[in-house]
Amino acid sequence: MADGGPPGGVAPETHSSPAHPAQAHVPGRMGSFDWDLRRGRLDLDPSALDVLGLRPDEYDGRATSATRLVPPEEAARLRARARLVLLQGADGFGAYYRTRGQDGVLRTLHSQAQIRYDGRGRPCRLVGVVREADSAGTGIGESAGRTDLTERLTLLMGQAVSVGDVSAALNDREVLGSLGALGMTLGMVEGGRIHLLALPDLELGLPVVDRPRLDEPLPMAQVIRTNQPLFVRSPKQFRTDYPTMWPDTEPFPLGAGAYLPLITEGRTIGVLGALFPEPHSFHAAERNLLLTLASGIGQSLQGALLHSQEHDLAENLQQAMLPRVVPCIPGAAVAVRYRSARLGRSVGGDWYDVVPLAAGGVGLTIGDVQGHDTDAAVVMGQLRMVLSAYVAEGHPAATAMARTSAFLRELDTDRFATCTYVNTDLATGRLRIVRAGHLDALIRRRDGTCEWIPSGGGLPLGLSAEFAGSGAIDYPVTEARLGPGETVLLCTDGLVEVPGTDLGTRMRVLSDTVAEGPEEVEALAGYLLDKAADLNGGDDMALLLLRRDDAPDGAPDLAGA
Repeated sequence: MADGGPPGGVAPETHSSPAHPAQAHVPGRMGSFDWDLRRGRLDLDPSALDVLGLRPDEYDGRATSATRLVPPEEAARLRARARLVLLQGADGFGAYYRTRGQDGVLRTLHSQAQIRYDGRGRPCRLVGVVREADSAGTGIGESAGRTDLTERLTLLMGQAVSVGDVSAALNDREVLGSLGALGMTLGMVEGGRIHLLALPDLELGLPVVDRPRLDEPLPMAQVIRTNQPLFVRSPKQFRTDYPTMWPDTEPFPLGAGAYLPLITEGRTIGVLGALFPEPHSFHAAERNLLLTLASGIGQSLQGALLHSQEHDLAENLQQAMLPRVVPCIPGAAVAVRYRSARLGRSVGGDWYDVVPLAAGGVGLTIGDVQGHDTDAAVVMGQLRMVLSAYVAEGHPAATAMARTSAFLRELDTDRFATCTYVNTDLATGRLRIVRAGHLDALIRRRDGTCEWIPSGGGLPLGLSAEFAGSGAIDYPVTEARLGPGETVLLCTDGLVEVPGTDLGTRMRVLSDTVAEGPEEVEALAGYLLDKAADLNGGDDMALLLLRRDDAPDGAPDLAGA
């Protein structure tokens, strides 16, 4: 794209305006254009000529002729932005810019175009409109460009819940386009060094210093030391002020940079760098805008860091409450999986447990405490240990579940929990299933077919004790059989629930997924979790698989014993 950008923003230089009478100013005028990049021909309809302040008899169809009334700095800014958009392979282009009318008064225009590509993916045409915008808007520092930039960045920062989200927002194409920048860098102060969290998303291989010290002669380090913004206006200033940096950056189109301190609670936690491909003067309005944006980005970054720390704390607590080691069970293969929703402190109370029992049996437990916070994780740990203790002592399945419900009520908490417990006799394959408001167990048979085992269920733990009062808590027991080579699955609702989708439909989908999955339980566990993660609506997921070993050749199946 030899000429650069949209109408009004591509010429590298301007020429003196002829002494034509000023044209009448009509706000909101709009015209169309068609720019053939191969031929270098820019066709403007009469309305577009009028918007650009050109007379038909003085326009020769060349882009440079269409832009002769544009101030040089505006033309350079828009050339840089057009170059960036085409480098990214975008399908559209939009920009505000200033032009000087025949009367010498600066006006703001807006061009919007579709980019057409040839069969080899090269841009060949720009087709769009040019209109007169609010006369107050001039570049990123004034109303029109500022609105585009602040609205987009505010939206992205409002959605950011992690440091990665903040980094991605900074190099969003629309943000960079409104700013006219090549890219953004983000550095955090850690142990006397600067840790780079975001780099420009370019294929240019821009070199960076890995974790520079704060005393090094680099722009970011200077901002940290002084707590003051730094504006590098030209390559010459880069060479003069930062000679150790320039040899690495000279081959790249780096013409200017704005480096802004990220200050929260009175201390500088990092630096935001905006890199520009052309020399830039950074007038007062632009500086004020960049400093305002940096303030908001600093707050978002601090929030994301706190979010991450809180989540890590809660997740570590939850992991501490889950079994450290799944016991080896003679006669069966067992696999477990847990995946956090990764939403700040929103870790839930999902749990699983595998308890060896007397006479070669095993107790399988899956459950979910109401809520997604550290309290849910604490209650989960208590319930897991209590239920495991009851079944290890030899209590019948229904009794163990009822006593666990009573224990939860005595905790004086408003939480309840759902749970499924399966007492498994591996010698005979006999299953005794007790369900407290949770999902049924799923069995994959030897022929690959799958079936949910409908079991009579009681109320969730805590609620059953509440409604029973001083009476007995009743949990019915459902019996089923697990044959040699067959697998039983217990899971939490994060594996089946998808917002806006019927639960029954999702349970059928999970059944089909189990049937199609690997036979080996470790591989099947990973397969199921990955499949569910693609559709999960933000809930935690836990699952437990047990596959009964095949009967030795010639050995009788004791299912009927």
